[in-house]
Amino acid sequence: MSGTTKVVRVAAGQGFWGDWLEAPRRQVEGGPVDYLMLDYLAEVTMSILQKQKERDPKMGYARDFVGAMEGVMPAVAGRGVKVIANAGGVNPVACAAAVRVAARKLGLDDRIRIGVITGDDILPRLDALLAAGHPLRNMDTGAPLSDVRDRVLSANAYIGSAPIVEALRQGANIVITGRSTDTALTMAPLRHEFGWKGDDWNLMAAGIIAGHIIECGAQCSGGNCLWDWRDVPSLDDVGFPIVEGSADGTFVVTKHPNTGGRITRQTVTEQLVYEMGDPHAYITPDVTADFTSIKLEDLGHDRVRVYGITGAPATDKLKVSIAYEAGFKAVGTLVYSWPDALEKAQAADRVLRARLDRLKLKFDTVLTEYIGAGATHGALARRERPSWMRDLPEVQLRVGVRGPDRAAVERFTREIAPMILTGPPSVTGFAGGRPKVEEIVAYWPALIDKSVITTAVEVA
Repeated sequence: MSGTTKVVRVAAGQGFWGDWLEAPRRQVEGGPVDYLMLDYLAEVTMSILQKQKERDPKMGYARDFVGAMEGVMPAVAGRGVKVIANAGGVNPVACAAAVRVAARKLGLDDRIRIGVITGDDILPRLDALLAAGHPLRNMDTGAPLSDVRDRVLSANAYIGSAPIVEALRQGANIVITGRSTDTALTMAPLRHEFGWKGDDWNLMAAGIIAGHIIECGAQCSGGNCLWDWRDVPSLDDVGFPIVEGSADGTFVVTKHPNTGGRITRQTVTEQLVYEMGDPHAYITPDVTADFTSIKLEDLGHDRVRVYGITGAPATDKLKVSIAYEAGFKAVGTLVYSWPDALEKAQAADRVLRARLDRLKLKFDTVLTEYIGAGATHGALARRERPSWMRDLPEVQLRVGVRGPDRAAVERFTREIAPMILTGPPSVTGFAGGRPKVEEIVAYWPALIDKSVITTAVEVA
């Protein structure tokens, strides 16, 4: 394809690591597409992958991606569909090697050109960057990263579309990145195919908006949709979204025919406001997009036209996603049955807390919820108990603790089980036995100068 192509079709096949495994294959087999975009990464995912890599240097990527590629590789080799994914996590090179093995098993190795993009992982450089005057202050609190440096698990800069475009220019038909922005995965093929210049801010912003709309997969085609959710057809067969992009920056959001879900002005709007932030300035490494400029036209038949988008220059910073250890937690549950289910659960909470106090255990937080009795409303529901709460058939007592001392959290897990025979009556539902102590991974957002981040592109 060339820059004169009238329409470029970019299909979304994954919205997160753990999304529907059938979606990538369905996207390439359900109708014509030019690119398949697979988005796997979230902030906490990077720390999980980093721990996997520490245990095994060959790990650290989204392994689901390899299975997905086995299903779509014939389309890549035979029909020219190209794949762009941030499945590389903290180990894009190992991810590419695993995909290469899969291609070899299918006898397609000689028809696959894999582009690998590195440079986003700054964990090995953290101390040098801090020493050079880059404090990586928390964007929410202003605290310097040095406050938690000894507990950092992963650190990755969000990279933009430019290295993906370069990999495509070099002939890659599968591009694997680490922590690129979700939007870049869709924007890059449009920028590559149409030859958009990096300072044509309106076109670049259009590419970013296209990526934002389909980055969460079926969330814009009827999944997780609030608008008339009861009427969304055939979610068991939901179709994932496709962007049909044009050189002028306009595009249509659609899906394959004869698939479930729906694409309307409402479903696209719901996705647009997801993680939007300042609607006037949606900042990415490539461009700052103005969400207030977006115009939507419902064309019917699962087609929504998007146009009118404007943009402004990008900033001189990149966002950095840092994950660090932040203590331990455990959550335990008990179910109390009628009569007086809520009163029993409240009494059990008082008994349990008294025992924890007697042991002088220190926690940052002890949180109690009464599932089935307005737990989501917290103290408001408990302050004035409405009549419908008085005769509930059952209430689940859910108690969670969080703190820096693993031993204290472990002791909590040993204190909740005895409540079965030493607390209020009519208790059941101690499913799964003693609660599990889990490490807490916290998120540290920061900014860094673009000048100190250099990406590398290798196409094999």
